Amino acid sequence: MSIPQSLLEQSIQINIQQALQEDIGDGDITALLTPEDEQATATIITREDMVLAGQPWVNALIQAYDPNVKIEWLKQEGEQVQANGAFLKLAGSARSLLTVERPALNFVQTLSAVATKVAHYVKELEGLQTKLLDTRKTIPGLRIAQKYAVTVGGGQNHRLGLFDAFLIKENHIMAAGGIPQAIAKAHEIAPGKPVEVEVETWDELNQALEAGADIVMLDNFSQQQMIDAVQHVAGRCKLEASGNITLANLREVASTGVDYISMGALTKDVKAVDLSMRFNA
Repeated sequence: MSIPQSLLEQSIQINIQQALQEDIGDGDITALLTPEDEQATATIITREDMVLAGQPWVNALIQAYDPNVKIEWLKQEGEQVQANGAFLKLAGSARSLLTVERPALNFVQTLSAVATKVAHYVKELEGLQTKLLDTRKTIPGLRIAQKYAVTVGGGQNHRLGLFDAFLIKENHIMAAGGIPQAIAKAHEIAPGKPVEVEVETWDELNQALEAGADIVMLDNFSQQQMIDAVQHVAGRCKLEASGNITLANLREVASTGVDYISMGALTKDVKAVDLSMRFNA
């Protein structure tokens, strides 16, 4: 999946308005300690190695709060930044710089953390055809932002939400009366939208295959079972591995020949990058 530009732009505006509102409220009282006409320049650095992500959010936030602040990106989106390296310079009203610092850095520290982690995982797949996918296990309110960051890090997006693709799991199968019935109903509800089915047994795999699933998720299959599944399916549908996959066994799982590996850890377990803004003398 890819994020439609209109949805991305809408999400950015929602995110920045929420960020400004929760941080500023009815006014930044601490910034009032600085003279109103004082101008300043500031440099943003990272205290640890990272892959830069979040530029569209920072640009939009500063434009919304004070369009007179000048923004100079020293690194490009998706570029590696070494520890203690500078990646952004700002110039304008000292009050404005002080006010936008935290909400702007919050976006970069979170999205860069995702991009950095994904890039690390993607590196493990070098030379293999398997693609790394995210999941819906995201921070509430930052779904699109985090999925954007996944692509900056070199990963790919699974479905964006419950609206753009089917992912039929155990409870759906039970409610629909079986895998063939669930797949048939999905094709009837939204013709042309991808239909993925999660299976736990070889019999379920065959049912999904025969019913015309576009993708089959192999949930907690063993290494040998995945190898056998790839040979059995022989390209008739895409295969996705999920469950109990870590950085330690990522390449081993990919070597089975599955098309995709999905990992919730890419977005739900990230630790924010340590950033700092310094006023220039």
